[in-house]
Amino acid sequence: MTSIVTGDIINSRDVSNTLWLPLLKEVFNRIGSSPKTWEIYRGDSFQLEISDASTTLLEVMKIKAAVKTIKDLDVRMAIGIGSKDFDSNRITESSGQAFINSGYGFDNFLKKQTLAIKSTWEALDQEMNISLSLGLLVMDHWTQNSAELVNHTLKMEPNQTQKELAHLLGISQSSASERRKRAGIDELLKLEKRYRKLVLSYINQS
Repeated sequence: MTSIVTGDIINSRDVSNTLWLPLLKEVFNRIGSSPKTWEIYRGDSFQLEISDASTTLLEVMKIKAAVKTIKDLDVRMAIGIGSKDFDSNRITESSGQAFINSGYGFDNFLKKQTLAIKSTWEALDQEMNISLSLGLLVMDHWTQNSAELVNHTLKMEPNQTQKELAHLLGISQSSASERRKRAGIDELLKLEKRYRKLVLSYINQS
């Protein structure tokens, strides 16, 4: 059981890829290497494998936060969870139910929202896609400042403090706290925790 993320950058033609491509590659390289684990193709589209499907929502939140640190940019992503039946040295040549689910989700679920899930478990899909539609009311409207805070927050080590985060951003601790509230990070992390718990539960039952 694995997860495949299929995505593309919204408004990529309006912004030089020298601004957003390094940010995207930085997130991807922390997950794995190209072209085995990820590939960027057609200029602004990508496919990424996250082998631990329970962590996928956290990783796509990192991708969205990184992209939205650039003015006017956003990203569409479909998470597909399932099997990988053929494992190639290039992710775009691998295949299996996870790839089919991700492609289906990208073609059918992203007309109304920028992030969706298609798995082998209908009940999980229903709950999480409703939850994501609510979470996206916040994520889709992150300002650059909010996205920057989320981007750094999700990369922080467990022992790092909010004071260190504020120092990193060059703002006061109270300003960092206010940005955190506006970004909805605490609520989104609760959603991520619920996703993780659900996916692990379904995988263990399979």
